Amino acid sequence: MNDLQQLKDFFSKGYLDYRPNLTVDCAIFGYHNGELQLLLVKNKIVTMWCLPGGYVRNDESLDQAATRVTAERTGIGNLFLRQFKTFGDPGRNDPRGAVDAQKLFEIAQVRVDEPNWFSGETASVGYYAITDIINAKPTADFLSTGCQWFSINNLPKLGFDHDEMVPEALLTMRMQLYHFPIGKNLLQQKFTLKEIKHFYEVMSGKQLNASNFPNKLISLGLIVKLDEKRNIGAHRSPTYYKFDEETYENALREGLVLA
Repeated sequence: MNDLQQLKDFFSKGYLDYRPNLTVDCAIFGYHNGELQLLLVKNKIVTMWCLPGGYVRNDESLDQAATRVTAERTGIGNLFLRQFKTFGDPGRNDPRGAVDAQKLFEIAQVRVDEPNWFSGETASVGYYAITDIINAKPTADFLSTGCQWFSINNLPKLGFDHDEMVPEALLTMRMQLYHFPIGKNLLQQKFTLKEIKHFYEVMSGKQLNASNFPNKLISLGLIVKLDEKRNIGAHRSPTYYKFDEETYENALREGLVLA
């Protein structure tokens, strides 16, 4: 939302454009400097950090809604996206200390205890996304007070039931990590076997065999050897590799088994 009028219109007549009681929440993971990070947002009304999300428009699918949310928050379209779980337990809309009721009234003249189109139980479809932190531009809209990366090992307490969402998203991402080659946009264009092994260890949270795992990537044709080495001193010149574009795109569409 870009201004106060858009915000007021959303609260007063958002039911004309959005589906009541249906939202998406997106766990956007990024990899940078050997660390797994998560993008979180906070705003003037929902004062605790949360996953980026929002209501689903009447004219879009769930996937399109998640694509819109992730693009708005990262500045990057067509991220790798997968659903991980739908959350609909009774009481999940309880603000749990996350909503500043007075600020909501000051901004939009809406009271949390009054009937409105967005009150009642809401089901949220969870998505996880993978993005490149270097090229991503965390974007705060008119209502936001923060949009930034946090280490997955040092997250703040999250609002609503998002503390329950993050472990589910992380678990699903790590299970699917061995079926979809998600590393192409998170690593440099060329990399060493040690670098790609370390990437998968950080993303999976597991130690991998120093030779078996890289050899598996090579045997699948997912990465190919370059006639180029990194010069880091005598007897220490590891060979560069890169992702094979055609094999990579096929693997994204059809899946594969890396484990």
